[in-house]
Amino acid sequence: MHRPLVWFRRDLRADDNTALLAAAERSDDGLVALYVVSPGEWRSHDDAPVKVDLWLRSVALLSETLGALHIPLLVETADTPGDVPALVRRVAREHGCTEVHANREYEVDESRRDAAVREALGMPLHLHDDRVLLPPGSVRTQSDTAYTVFTPFKRRWLEALTAAPPSPRPAPPPQRPIRDIRAGAVPTRVEGFTSTIDPGLWPAGEPAAARRLEAFTASSLRGYRTGRDLPSIDGTSGLSPYLAAGVISPRRCLAAAMKTHGEGPDTWISELCWRDFYTHVMVAFPRVSMGRAFRPETDRVPWRSAPDELARWRSGETGYPLVDAAIRQLLATGWMHNRLRMLVAMFLTKDLLIDWREGERFFMRHLVDGDLAANNGGWQWSSSTGTDAQPYFRIFNPSTQASRYDPDGEFVRRWVPELRSLDKRALLNMEKMGPLERRRLGYPEAMVDHAAARARTLSAFKGL
Repeated sequence: MHRPLVWFRRDLRADDNTALLAAAERSDDGLVALYVVSPGEWRSHDDAPVKVDLWLRSVALLSETLGALHIPLLVETADTPGDVPALVRRVAREHGCTEVHANREYEVDESRRDAAVREALGMPLHLHDDRVLLPPGSVRTQSDTAYTVFTPFKRRWLEALTAAPPSPRPAPPPQRPIRDIRAGAVPTRVEGFTSTIDPGLWPAGEPAAARRLEAFTASSLRGYRTGRDLPSIDGTSGLSPYLAAGVISPRRCLAAAMKTHGEGPDTWISELCWRDFYTHVMVAFPRVSMGRAFRPETDRVPWRSAPDELARWRSGETGYPLVDAAIRQLLATGWMHNRLRMLVAMFLTKDLLIDWREGERFFMRHLVDGDLAANNGGWQWSSSTGTDAQPYFRIFNPSTQASRYDPDGEFVRRWVPELRSLDKRALLNMEKMGPLERRRLGYPEAMVDHAAARARTLSAFKGL
């Protein structure tokens, strides 16, 4: 008799869930599910309260979905990652389980935790690839090495997906009921992770993610290539928080994109490819998830220690309107437009010459869609320390970026209320505004001269 235990982590869905489906196929004596609340692990990874809030609300809805399939979801707490192996073993044994299924987590700490679980368990642990479209190690160069440049990776990735497109599968059918096991209570909040952000911005659960995908493909997907760069419009999918939590599968997203043809869908598929690429890089070069630069020589960059400047950047008080609007959007909503993530990251690392790791940590502590591989990859790209890195001599000019991507000032006015009285001409020429006028508006002076900062950064990188 087989009674598998399905251990949910960042795959908070019943639909198209590889581990759940594999366990259901092997079950002939019911199926038990487990979710572990792990505040120590969340703190060690700088997980944001807004993200934990979305997780918990999604777990509660997942429990209802599983309940309708006669799969009780047990909810346990492990204070630290080191407590997890014994906990999983105890739960499996107490409930008569014969094996454990989970979807693989690729980060270094999570891989070590799963190795410890396997050693302690005393029964089979089956780990499945589910978080990416193609698992790490499956897309290699002709010399059998990991790709470190995106474009050739994408070419091979598309070839593989075209040859064998992944088909999303529905949730398993109802299982044999287990009368003596009850679902656990999902906490509504965990100490240290109380979010102040309106949960209505991020509705939880699979139905909410499915609605977002449907709305995006119906209204914005065709124009995504250009719309994605304009922060003042709703031109992105808004699905990144749900992909990060596993509330929707990347296969569902790919399948939806492939139903539509054109530059918009092709560009969005490229974004799904970037997601895979950074995960593949993280597995092939684990140092990037351990606070190290992908390009070791860039660890010699003389990053500045400037706590006051870092604090101004964190609060959206840099004196550059588009940078400040982006930071304030993040603080208010838990999300930042991707074009602006690049600008904000480059401002910290290139204009202020402050270590990219400070920004990476800040983002993780506030992002509802925080994902180590994607966040690290983006920060290392912007700071010219990573794979496929932006050349160090290309440095975004905040004023030029504003004129190109927020030409009417609509996004800035939304998030920087001090400047709402200004017309677009004034907003795009803020560098000419004197200190008295800025003071009258209640808006700070620019904390750095971009041209001088650019010269300083070029000198720092040339010395490597």
